[in-house]
Amino acid sequence: MRKSICPRLEIEDMIEFTDVVKSYTQGNKALKGVSMQIEDGEFCFLVGPSGSGKSTIIKLITGELKPTSGTVHVNGYSLERIRKREIPFMRRTVGVVFQDFRLIANMTVYENVAFAMRVIGAKEKEIRERVPYVLELVGLESKAKRHPGELSGGEQQRLAIARALVNNPSTIIADEPTGNLDPQMSFEIMSLLQEINNLGTTMLVVTHAQDLVNRFGKRTITINDGLIVSDEIPGGFGHENQ
Repeated sequence: MRKSICPRLEIEDMIEFTDVVKSYTQGNKALKGVSMQIEDGEFCFLVGPSGSGKSTIIKLITGELKPTSGTVHVNGYSLERIRKREIPFMRRTVGVVFQDFRLIANMTVYENVAFAMRVIGAKEKEIRERVPYVLELVGLESKAKRHPGELSGGEQQRLAIARALVNNPSTIIADEPTGNLDPQMSFEIMSLLQEINNLGTTMLVVTHAQDLVNRFGKRTITINDGLIVSDEIPGGFGHENQ
C-alpha cells in the first residue's frame, strides 16, 4: 500500500492550539502562550483590538506561519512540523474568506468559483455539478454569468464565500467578512455563514463588529496583547483554556 505523504493525526477535524508562542524576527511576541480548541462543527468568533494577535492566529491555521513554540493542530495536521509539500493538502481542509474579496475581475461569477476547483485538479464533471449548487446556496445562481464588477459589495462577499466553500473544506475562516458592508448586508452575510455552519462546516469568524457578535450569541474568544483574555458562550458556560 502506498504510504500517504500527509501527516494526518488520528483525531477529529478541529483546530487546537497548545501553549503557542509566536515571535517575529524583531523579537516581538505576537502570541504569548495561546491555548484554545475549536471543535468540529462549531461556530466561533475571534475578537480583539488591532495588533492583538488575530492575524497571527489566522496565518498559523493556514500554514503561512509556524509557531515559535507550542503545537498547532488543524483538521488532523500537526503544523509545527508539517513539510512544505504537505501544506497544500492541509489547506484544502480550510477555506478562507477575506475582507477585500480577492476576486478575479475578468472572470465571471461561475468562473471565479470553478477556478478554485481547477486549482486543486478537480474534474470538469465535478465542477459542473458542484459550482451551481454552491452558487444557489449563497444566493447567486442568477448572477453566474456576471463579472465581479457588476455585483454589489454584499454579492461580492457572497461570491468570496462560495469560492471558499466550493472545495468542501472542514473549516472556513472569515477574516472581517462584514468590514466593508452596511449593517443590513452585514447581518445577511453573517446569517449566511451561520447557515453554512448549520450544514456542518466549522466556522471561525474574525471581526470587530461587536453588534453582530452580540446579536448572534455564539462562542466568543477575545484576544489582547497576544493572550486569550476570555472565552465565553453568551448565556452559557465559558470554555476554560487548557
